[in-house]
Amino acid sequence: MNTVKKLQDVLTYVKNTFVGKDEIIDLLGICLLARENAFLLGPPGTAKSAIVRELSASVTDGKNFEYLLTRFTEPNEIFGPFDIRRLKDGDLVTNTEGMMPEASMVFLDEIFNANSAILNSLLMALNEKIFRRGKEVMKLPALMFVGASNLMPEDEALGALLDRFLVRVRCGYVDTDLLGQVLNAGWRLENNLENKRPEISAKDIRELQLHCKKVDIAPIQHEYVNLIHALRNAGVSVSDRRAVKVQNLIAASALMADRTQADLSDLWVLKYIWDAEEQIEVLSGIVSKYVEKSDMDKPHPQAIKDHMPDAENIARQVAELKQEWDNSEPDFDRRNVIKDKLRFLQSQSNWINDDLQKTELQKQIDDLWKGMLQTA
Repeated sequence: MNTVKKLQDVLTYVKNTFVGKDEIIDLLGICLLARENAFLLGPPGTAKSAIVRELSASVTDGKNFEYLLTRFTEPNEIFGPFDIRRLKDGDLVTNTEGMMPEASMVFLDEIFNANSAILNSLLMALNEKIFRRGKEVMKLPALMFVGASNLMPEDEALGALLDRFLVRVRCGYVDTDLLGQVLNAGWRLENNLENKRPEISAKDIRELQLHCKKVDIAPIQHEYVNLIHALRNAGVSVSDRRAVKVQNLIAASALMADRTQADLSDLWVLKYIWDAEEQIEVLSGIVSKYVEKSDMDKPHPQAIKDHMPDAENIARQVAELKQEWDNSEPDFDRRNVIKDKLRFLQSQSNWINDDLQKTELQKQIDDLWKGMLQTA
């Protein structure tokens, strides 16, 4: 069987098991091919860990590692304890059996609870797929790391941890219309009534990861550069390092669509490189303009989905900012924050499709800028 087809079958099975989670599962498939890390943001009870667990169970000849981090998690709990037998001889060697350094699939829940004791080792593992402890240096077999949290990080040190996850995706509750299907699928999963789970070996995935590096991305290089400039101009921070790594996601999208050459439709993956939730609609609007230029017959399924900025939502936020400005004390820092938020909303408004809505919205924003200048 075609190796790509094996992975497609696994993803289809997981999507049928978790109704309404296609976006998340497809992105996990992309990260698996690209050997990049994924971060899931969402409240408890949205199946974050269950999805990853089901996907991991489909990967044979590999070990899985899952852990819920707390503020008190110690290095031994993640990386393994020191080998007592070797310690007697004066050697500091970690016994990694059954721990993260030996796992092919790694899921770290509540990732931002990571404390300073494990942070440096964790950052290196996520970024370089290397475990270092004292003189020990070990290459990790991890195919992918998945992190999850209910909240975005506020601490700067934890911001560095978020940066190690190239793909970020929200995991919310399923639409009410799909609740019946969710209950049925959940019942089948709880009672082991599902059909036989399709499988793919870790060896097959590593083979696909090598194929991913051979995908020709030259055809979209020029437009990709233009897109990165457009995102930066809109206030979305895309470092050179991240821009280079995103190419792995583009190649993975092409390979998942059973192509050896990238197309503009594969740029859809850039919708998921946001640093803050407020950027999601902006990214979607900008990226969609490039994706729409594609005439590819075989785009990735997620490439045809669209989430444009909502004019009513932006108008409501502009009104809230106006009220906040009018009621605020002449505090320099606070007013700068309000201006930054308004600039962000202004960039969002540029991607409204309805010309009438766009004109009215931009008038509201211009009026607020004028009012700010008069009272500054």
